Amino acid sequence: MQTFDFSIVREIEKQTRRDWLKQCGGGCGWLALTGMLSGNQAALAEATRSLGPFAAKPPMMPAKAKNVIWIFMNGGPSQVDTWNYRPELAKRDGQPLEGFDPKTGFFPAEVGAIMKSPFEFKQHGESGTWGSELFPGLAQHVDKMAFIHSCFSSSNNHSPALFMMNTGVTRMGSPCVGSWVTYGLGSECENLPAFIVMSDPLNRGLPKGSASNWGAGFLPSIYQGTWLKPQGEPIDNLKPPGNLAGNPQRAQLDLLNQLNQHHARQSAVESELAARIESFEMAYRMQTTAPEALEFSKEPESIHALYGTDKKHCAHFAKQCLLARRFVERGVRFVQIYSGGMENQQSWDGHIDLAGNHSGFAKEADQPIAALLSDLAQSGLLESTLVICAGEFGRLPIAQKGAKPGRDHNPHAFTAWLAGGGIKGGVHYGETDDIGFKAVVDKVGVGDLHATILAALGLDHEKLTFKFQGLDQRLTGVEHHRVIKEIFS
Repeated sequence: MQTFDFSIVREIEKQTRRDWLKQCGGGCGWLALTGMLSGNQAALAEATRSLGPFAAKPPMMPAKAKNVIWIFMNGGPSQVDTWNYRPELAKRDGQPLEGFDPKTGFFPAEVGAIMKSPFEFKQHGESGTWGSELFPGLAQHVDKMAFIHSCFSSSNNHSPALFMMNTGVTRMGSPCVGSWVTYGLGSECENLPAFIVMSDPLNRGLPKGSASNWGAGFLPSIYQGTWLKPQGEPIDNLKPPGNLAGNPQRAQLDLLNQLNQHHARQSAVESELAARIESFEMAYRMQTTAPEALEFSKEPESIHALYGTDKKHCAHFAKQCLLARRFVERGVRFVQIYSGGMENQQSWDGHIDLAGNHSGFAKEADQPIAALLSDLAQSGLLESTLVICAGEFGRLPIAQKGAKPGRDHNPHAFTAWLAGGGIKGGVHYGETDDIGFKAVVDKVGVGDLHATILAALGLDHEKLTFKFQGLDQRLTGVEHHRVIKEIFS
């Protein structure tokens, strides 16, 4: 009679469930996973460093900026109605634009004549900067701001243009600027996300493309932006279940960490697990730190009055700008705030009634952004915080026909401004033609703008790379781009 070999049972008992599943599901599936991850070795090595993927890293070159607050004017504000004063528009108001390609904008059947700005312009500050009446608060800060008037994009459609402005390409799936910055510099805060995103809180929707605008693409997912929900609890599960609060939760995480660390040591191709481990730990730390950072009610009354948190027309955006200051002072590396929602009248997309559209959104944004600059300056944070303000493209100098005329999309020219973080205030770079239609002097592509942002943070856009699909990928791609050194102090 043949006896059963119980040693086999003992060997099976020694195996973990992961070992058993790994062996049973091996072969082609395991080889396929190895192949997919083989191009990510540089990032995987980075993710498994003993200090973690968010450990602060030194810049590649000297820089003053350490943090970024990007105010994204979603929808595409009009450059000729904000900061790019073009008096020729008034002189030629009502005249057709000879040779204009009606397909330049998005509605070729609604092309009208040249339209003057409905807003009055005045000069401000020692720099004599021309600005429209839309931004009386920001007009007091023009000597802190550097204006780039010759920006242009490669798309006249919101989604591709948003992806272009955020990731450097017109399609979804690539890492955004915030992800590249946190990948390159890490974070100075262990208990909050390195990259935080805030969207419109008035039920006007997310920007087109939604989370792809702040995604990590082919970078490890730990570098994607953390979106704060505009309604209800800003972050899911920020409060632990009552039965897990305190020691039980810590013990549970410690056990999970031990199991994951043991598994990570067994196979190099699963080293990306380190980023997942870090996300668990970050979530735990945030449960004690994030509520304090998000609670701004104890700020001095003078600060609330400065931002306008009690004013109905701007309270929502004021709170977000105030939170941005609180985040950067706690070491958060990159904060992005979207002004405006999905499209058309829900954002700066003034196809209809440009005067009403831009007046409404400027009323929401002007005081809070001006307050942010004042607050950062008085606290000393403006020296190390780069503030960026731009949309995805500009608007045409001609009217879009309608009972209340608007302006269609214009990829050929838009204005961006930057302040703080080593930026020279009161300077103007680049020019458009005399009606603000096309950038003509010192043209600045989106890649040039990205290279400049990275340079302000001490990152060389040609050396900040990530191995993916056998190539050293970078934010600015393979084309030649330049840093706009003229706007640095």
